[in-house]
Amino acid sequence: MKTNRLGSSDLDVSAMGLGCMSLGTDEAQATAIIHEALDRGINFLDTADLYDEGRNEEIIGRAIRHRRADVILATKVGNRRIPGKEGWSWDASKAYIRSAVKESLRRLQTDYIDLYQLHGGTLEDNIDETIEAFEELKREGVIRHYGISSIRPNVIREYVQRSGIVSVMSQYSILDRRPEESILPLLARAGISLIARGPLASGILTEHGSSKAKRAYLDYTEAELTELHGQLMSQTTLTRTLTQTALQYPLADPAVAAIIPGASSLEQLRQNMAAARSQPLSALELEAVQEASKAGRYTLHV
Repeated sequence: MKTNRLGSSDLDVSAMGLGCMSLGTDEAQATAIIHEALDRGINFLDTADLYDEGRNEEIIGRAIRHRRADVILATKVGNRRIPGKEGWSWDASKAYIRSAVKESLRRLQTDYIDLYQLHGGTLEDNIDETIEAFEELKREGVIRHYGISSIRPNVIREYVQRSGIVSVMSQYSILDRRPEESILPLLARAGISLIARGPLASGILTEHGSSKAKRAYLDYTEAELTELHGQLMSQTTLTRTLTQTALQYPLADPAVAAIIPGASSLEQLRQNMAAARSQPLSALELEAVQEASKAGRYTLHV
């Protein structure tokens, strides 16, 4: 598996990582997927403290406890449970980040996190305090590097200008090309990498995705999704599948260090890995995809 340097860090991440949110709570199955991924050259695992209320971190921790040196481990912070209050509350305070990281370390059975990411963020946060928390954890060796997971351009700009982030995780696919407008150029200038989540758009951008395109997706109507899926399928060749096109599309931008499709089965993982190992898209293929799809624009938080 090809690797890419993550921003200005010393982390070389596999071009395809494993988005662990979809692993589920069947520990035997999740562990098998994780081990298969590592055996086949994936070294980048991404989770978050809120996935399955922390159980996702626990499963990953047990799965990799004898293989920690093989893994670049990323998790996220910022959402917290408050006793007596329903749902999750946002908390980007320094006190909470420093408290939450200890719990993530415990669940992950490790004494350091390679990439610790703020799981959201708003302009109403005390951004300087949030940055200070990450910088302190980095100096203490608790985390190696930090980043932000966000689709808010105004928040991303603040962290690019004011912090030492090495990455931004954001949704990016053929169906969500919004990062191309401003985020990718901004990150390229700053030497910060994008980690692309959702490259298969919940399975729509696969060979059997027409069955999943029965609802609107961002600014695509159901009819538009069906038409686009047909166009993309017609562009595939004997040597490239739609899944390959979809996974290679984000990787065509040099600011993208990794894509992180999820996998809930070994079959999905193997299909995704085969697609990620395919040849990069040619200039003609890129042009055809971009002509068929919408460029997209952020209308909120700009």
